[in-house]
Amino acid sequence: MSTVAANILVIMLHGVGSSGNDLAPLGNTWKTTLPGAVLVSPNAPAPSSFGSGFQWFSVAGVTEENRSARIVDARPSFDTVISSIIAENGFADKLDRVALVGFSQGTIMALDAVASGRWPVGAVVGFSGRLASPLPLQPALETPILLVHGSADPVIPATETSKAAATLQALGLKVETLSLPGVPHTISAEGAARAGSFLAEAFLK
Repeated sequence: MSTVAANILVIMLHGVGSSGNDLAPLGNTWKTTLPGAVLVSPNAPAPSSFGSGFQWFSVAGVTEENRSARIVDARPSFDTVISSIIAENGFADKLDRVALVGFSQGTIMALDAVASGRWPVGAVVGFSGRLASPLPLQPALETPILLVHGSADPVIPATETSKAAATLQALGLKVETLSLPGVPHTISAEGAARAGSFLAEAFLK
């Protein structure tokens, strides 16, 4: 029997134009690493601006200048989704047993959830994302973070993960990064495996 308690909730946050079903298989790769964990992969609240799938915020016409405002606008609907999942699964008073796992735009929202101090969860994993939250940041310092990025990502440059890690570490957060040579804008088997072991380590308490 694993020493990882069964009472862990992992919420997976997909990228723009995708859906919860696209990330659900990721949870299957963690069945042995996180035995008994509750894995939830919701759809983002808004239909994608580009006609298929869903989005946490619109990227139509998005720029470095307006991205943070869009994140702020997306917070209420994001928080509604997260709150309902946490309440439905009985984790309202156990945020330290909740993990947020994001891909691309899902990573942006997961990092914002912690960097803003709104969601002091037990762990965050971000694949192929960036930190784009507005200043000042008031992070939940107890949350360990793993950021995974492919060096060949043509959508969000891998340098965004390096920048995010430096910013969050300077604020006192424990951030680990994993750069995967030649990997594009996707979740690789190696990245998924490291994420699973990272989550297991984070909840071994």
